Formats: sequence, C-alpha cells, structure tokens
Amino acid sequence: MKPEVRNYWLRVGGAIVVLVVVALIINFAAHGSFLDKGNIVRVLRQITYNFIMGVGETFVIITAGIDLSIGSLISLTGVVMALFANASGLHGFPLIVLTLLVGLAVGGAAGFVNAVPVVKLNLPPFITTLAMMQIALGLSYIISGGLPVHVNSTDFQHTGYGGFLGTKLPVPVIWMIVVLILSSLLLMRTRFGRYVFAIGGNEEAARLAGISVGRVKTAVYVISGMCAGTVGFLWMALFQSGSPQTGTGNEMLNAIAAVVVGGTSLMGGRGAIVGTLLGALLIGFLDNAMNLLQVNSYLQFVVLGVVILLAVVLEELRKRYFRRA
Repeated sequence: MKPEVRNYWLRVGGAIVVLVVVALIINFAAHGSFLDKGNIVRVLRQITYNFIMGVGETFVIITAGIDLSIGSLISLTGVVMALFANASGLHGFPLIVLTLLVGLAVGGAAGFVNAVPVVKLNLPPFITTLAMMQIALGLSYIISGGLPVHVNSTDFQHTGYGGFLGTKLPVPVIWMIVVLILSSLLLMRTRFGRYVFAIGGNEEAARLAGISVGRVKTAVYVISGMCAGTVGFLWMALFQSGSPQTGTGNEMLNAIAAVVVGGTSLMGGRGAIVGTLLGALLIGFLDNAMNLLQVNSYLQFVVLGVVILLAVVLEELRKRYFRRA
C-alpha cells in the first residue's frame, strides 16, 4: 500500500475513533438519549443535506476554489422545481424524475455561470460565487413573488420523508449513500479526479502537463451546482414546497464547515468525500447534542465556530509537523 494511501486511511480511522468517543461522551451527558435509535436516524437525516452540499464544495475546494452560492441555489432550484411540478400536469415516477432533472439543470447551469468568470477572466471564486449567491436569491424571490410555492402533487411525500422499503430509515439517507458512493468513485478512481487534485496542487504544473484546467474547473462548479439542486429537490419534497427563504440560513457555512473539518485543505490539492462525511457527522453530533442538552442557541454558533477554527489550526500544525519530518 502506498504511503499516502496508508496515511489517508490512518487519518480516516483516527477520525472514526474520535467520532465514536464524542458520541459516547455526548450519550453519557445526555443520559443515554443520544444513542437512541430514533435520535440516530434523526441525526442521519439532518446531515444528509449538509453532506450533499459539502460534496460539491469538496470538489471545488480541492481545486483551491470556493462556492458561496450553494445556499441560494437551493432556494432557486426549489422554487423552479415546485413551479414546474405544478405546471407539468405529470404524475408519479415521470413527475419525480423530470422535476429532479429540472433542478439538476438549473443548478448545473448556475455552476457553469459561476465558472466562466473564474476560468476566462481569472476572477477570484469568492467574488463570482458571492455575486451568484445574490443573483440566485433575487431570482427566487422574483419568480415566487416572495412567497413559498406549494406543490399540488403528493407524489413527492415518500421521497421527502418516507421510509426506505417500509423501514424507518429515511429515503433522503439513501440519497446520501448513493451520492457518497458515486462522488467517491469519481474523485478517487477516475482520471477526472486525478486532474482535480493536480489542479489544486499546482495549477500551472497541471496546465503544462496538458490538463485542460478550464474544463476541469468548470466541471467542478457544475457538480457543486448540481449538488445544490439535489438538496433543493430533497427539501422541496420534504416541505412540499419551494421557498425563496430555504437555504438562506447557515446551510452554506455548515457545508463548508463539514468539508474543512473533514480534512480538505482550503489551499487545494487534498481532500476526500469520506472526510466530508465524517465532518458532517461530527457537526451533526455536536448540533444534536447541544439541542438535547438545551444549550443556548446563540452559544451553539460559538461552539461551531470554535470547532471550525480548531480543525484549521490542527491541519496547519499537522502540515508543519510533516514538513519538518
């Protein structure tokens, strides 16, 4: 086994051990209510949305970029999909599939627009995606008239909050597992994934090596937009409506936090989808624990901020240690 692969799995194993210890401590503090089966299912459902958003963000951040527009894209895609569902006249499986495709198309198109200034004009991703955040939010308010668009069909109910094959495992969690497998294979087992890492490690070297940097960077922003569209679909199905206010809270920050806590470098060149899942789990654990322990909601923001800061500091210390070694 290659040293970098061995180190990666050692880090994953260490993170899992940390998660288990954190879970046991929380369970003890919450008098056993944390590891209750119903509560674990609730945590898994909660992290599903952060994780899928984090997947798109992972691709972007590995190329040394960032996407601040994902929260607003959830609003925009949700509203567009709700309007499409009501106007299409379709029912059942065709309605669900076509509505999802509409959301993926809108999210992917927004991701493409995000990428154009970054690739063609070399503008900072922070600026271009911040502009898209405002554009998408404004469009979602204009299209919806500022009000939630309720979905007339009940065909989305099972997708939003039903159980998988009659069990209590929420269908959205199955979506999370599918996204985890597909995105991990894409990032770790394909030439495209290697190009993503190469660009984040050294963009100029990647260009000299013949990698089409512009196309790969465009693709990662499209992937990020499509991940936001997927979450927009799941939330529309969950709430039976598309709202311009959906996704405008801390969703974007929580997704980026999951990526950072999961070990993806903000400088680019390193990261993993599994790490993002572990980061989302840790944040989900802490968020759920603070609710169980009735921690002041304002203090919860402080705790999350400290966790993100610690993750970045530890990552920097780790890099310095290995540079000296």
